[in-house]
Order: sequence, then structure tokens, then C-alpha cells
Amino acid sequence: MSRKIVQKNYDVVVVGGGCAGIAAAISAAKNGANTLLIEASPQIGGDLTTGLPIDGAMNARGEWVVGGVLREILDELERLGGYIGPVKDWRLIWYVCIDPEIMKIAIFNVVRRHGVHLWMYSIVDNVVMQNERVTGVVVINKGQHTLVNAKVVIDCSGDGDVAALAGAETMISNEKREFQPLTIMYRIGGVDTAALLQFCVDEPENLAVGESEWMGSDMTPRECAEQLQAQGQPSAYIKGNGPLIQKGIADGELHETALIGIVPISTVRKEVAVNTTRVANVDATDREALSKAMNDLLEQTWSSIEFIKKRVPGFENAYFSGLSHRIGIRETRRVVGDYVLTREDVFEARKFKDGIGKGCHHIDIHQDGIKQVRIPIKNGGSYDLPYNMIIAKGLDNVYVAGRCMSADRDAHGSARVMGPCMAQGEAAGLGAALSMELNSLGEIRGVPVGRLRQELSAQGAILEGTY
Repeated sequence: MSRKIVQKNYDVVVVGGGCAGIAAAISAAKNGANTLLIEASPQIGGDLTTGLPIDGAMNARGEWVVGGVLREILDELERLGGYIGPVKDWRLIWYVCIDPEIMKIAIFNVVRRHGVHLWMYSIVDNVVMQNERVTGVVVINKGQHTLVNAKVVIDCSGDGDVAALAGAETMISNEKREFQPLTIMYRIGGVDTAALLQFCVDEPENLAVGESEWMGSDMTPRECAEQLQAQGQPSAYIKGNGPLIQKGIADGELHETALIGIVPISTVRKEVAVNTTRVANVDATDREALSKAMNDLLEQTWSSIEFIKKRVPGFENAYFSGLSHRIGIRETRRVVGDYVLTREDVFEARKFKDGIGKGCHHIDIHQDGIKQVRIPIKNGGSYDLPYNMIIAKGLDNVYVAGRCMSADRDAHGSARVMGPCMAQGEAAGLGAALSMELNSLGEIRGVPVGRLRQELSAQGAILEGTY
């Protein structure tokens, strides 16, 4: 039996409630737009709630390059007691450590504070077009189809679903159709931090350290490990080509992996998150293939926990304490924008007059087995994210932000992490609100970028400086 389609009207619709999507929705709503955020899962926040640290918010020199909405969420997280803060990995980056469980609450608090309308358990199934404009999206949720009419649509779906449905040009993977590995994060409690850090000092040949001039490249691995120890956080990146992991793979105790990344998420619970599972070359837009990959990821999770408890000091009395609610996807579709961010833009730390945010994470392309490409940004600095890269080419009122951004594969390998994704989303949300001030149809290409930059800065975004 066919169902009647209900209609709803909003100024701005944000599709996808990951880190880019929540930034976009908060930014649009707090700047006066009647905003709906649509998320398919029962949780908003995306990778902010999986146990991953926030990469790309601080450059290799330890300078913050992302503020605005991210800072507001971190302030709320700190108020609730879930903020750990910056940690230098002595490999390539500074990352920002958070408690993912408390982050779930902090995100909802900030979204609610700004009056964002939220639909979870809801999937965008189709779009309604008028010429080159997306006038509405068709949403499927419990028991009904809803046509949501909007003046501006912000695609933060990760896979570029809205843009693809609207006929936008997309890119995917590379010419070989290789895909970066899928990963699922897990957590381990009861970790002895002192013993872990002493292991780093005693066996520094197992650590990924000193990979750039800003991270101790003139120091020995042991000296880098001693600096890790001095920070006092249970943080370590055990490298895939080091003797510990190589022996584990050879002995059949561990899957092939580029790293065991250990990051602190709760000092109270003595808990860390671990990034090590990987299943490469799966097209995650194929939901059957994505679902099948979960079997391998879970097997790797359990075997790697046993390996860590057996082989890594500090974990002898530790225990499995949790699993991420979602598979981590590094790449699927990328939407072609009015500008495509390039490898050279990223590596050369280029600045743009229409920059609406910054990125600073190294070019980071995980591959199958133990392989991973890691290329530092020039001078340990940052690059600008130009406004035209968040506008979907050929569409009048669609922004793209987050993992489905307009970038070549190498540039995407840097800009796909949480910091720059949130900067993109925040700029798209404010741009959407400004577009309706200037034109009732929401002409996003007519937004004066100078004013957009000025207002982003006034709201705490970081656009200028020596970064």
C-alpha cells in the first residue's frame, strides 16, 4: 500500500550527522536559519564518538588551526569532565584526546542549545530538482516518507549521497579502485600507564616517532620515547614494520596492520582507544560488502586485544571495555566542487584569499597490509580550505563538506580528518544562512566571501595567523 508523502519546510537541511554535519547544522541554526539535521543512525557526532582523537585541529608546531564550533563543543565537553586535551605523538602530529562517551552528551547539548531540529533513524532516499537546484529531499523514516523542502542543502553524508542523487560529478578512489582500509575502534580499560610508557622507552625500535623536523627527526627514537613518557599519557603508536608487530604477524597472533595506535580517552577509567583493525579495498557504498567486512573487523578486534594483553607491557591486567558503534570509513565518493583541493595545495601549505578554514594533517593514505603513506605538511604548518571547494559543481544550492569533499585523493588523505571537516561544515552552515539574507532562493555562489570570512572569525573560527 502506498503511503502519503508528508511535506515539511526548512531553510537549511543538513544530511549526515557526523562531525561535519553537526558543525554545519549548529552554524546555520545559530546564524538564524531554520535548520534540520538528518542522520541515519541513532547517534550524532560520527567519529567524535568512536574513540578516535581529533586530528587536524592543531598543526605539527602545536598551534590550533580550528576553532569555532569545535571549540564550543570542546568547552562543553570540558564542563562535563570529558576533555583530556592535546597530546604530541612525536611521530607527525598533535592530536586532541577526548572521552567519546561524554562527548555523546556534549554534542547533543550544543545541538539543542542552538535550536537545531534533529531527525535520527532517517535516510535520504531521493531528491527533488528544479533545473540545477535541489528544492527538497525525500526522507524515509518509521512509517512514512517525508518531502523536506529547503532553500539550501548541505551534503555531509560522507558518501556524497545528495550530490550524487542530484547528478553531480563524483570521483571515487583512484584509477585502480583501491580503497583505504575500513577500521573499527575499540577500547581497553585498566591500563597501567607507567608500564606502557616505560616499554616505549625500553623498546623504542617498535615506535613510529621522529617522522618530521617538528617531531624530533633530529632525536633518537629513545629520546622521542622519553618525551612521550614525560607527557604522562597512555599514548603510543606501535609501527607495523617494527619487530613486535612483525613477529606477531609471522606467528599468526596478529593481522597485518600498519600500526597499533593507542590513545587516552579516560584517566578516571584508565581507558584507552585502539586503532589497529583494517580491511582494505572495500567500496563502502556497497552496503553488502561493508556489512561483510564487519566479520573480519571483529575477528581482528578480539585477536589484537589478546595480542596487546600478552605482548605490550601495561596491558597485563587490562580488559576489553567497549566497541565503536560504527565502522570507520576513510574514503568513498568525493564530489567535484567548483574547486578541487590538490595535493600541492596541501603539501605546500597554500593560502587562499577565499579560505574558510584550515587543514594541517599530513597526507595520510592507509593501504592494505602494513603499508601507509604519511607525508608531512611543509614547515609543519597548515593550508587553507577555499570556499569554492565546498560548493558542488553544477548545482545552485548544494554545499558538500566532510569526507565527500572536493579534493584529489592525496589532498583528501589530509582533509578527511575531523578538524578540517568541522571547519568545512561550519563555513557551509554560515554560508547557507548568509545566502538567504542576500537572496530568498539561497544562492550560495552569491555569498560575499569577505563577509563570510569576517563572520566566521567573529564566531571563533581560525582563518589568519602564522599557521
